[in-house]
Amino acid sequence: QGQPVESGGGLVQPGGSLRLSCAASGSADSINSMAWYRQAPGKQREWVATFTNTRTPAYADSVKGRFTISRDYGQNMVHLQMNSLKPEDTAVYYCKVSYGGSASWGQGTQVTVSS
Repeated sequence: QGQPVESGGGLVQPGGSLRLSCAASGSADSINSMAWYRQAPGKQREWVATFTNTRTPAYADSVKGRFTISRDYGQNMVHLQMNSLKPEDTAVYYCKVSYGGSASWGQGTQVTVSS
């Protein structure tokens, strides 16, 4: 499968919002789940949110209530709406697309939360 392509990152002030998007390759039927991870400078990559084929979203405690993950089956995309952003949300955000026995990662998009 091809590499997913993320978009939508940028610089935002604390309390602001951003919407990330990820376009996956292949057919929507071949995808088991689509997820977002992030990696801050000097830290390990951490899971943020997942949208599975059961259409049930799951979130890390650190973003629950502030971030919303959604799937666009027609466009084969996943979105991450990020509200009430905090400086600690600053990181490179990666999209991961799982096809069952394999997974593909995007190259990442930078999100910086700073005044």
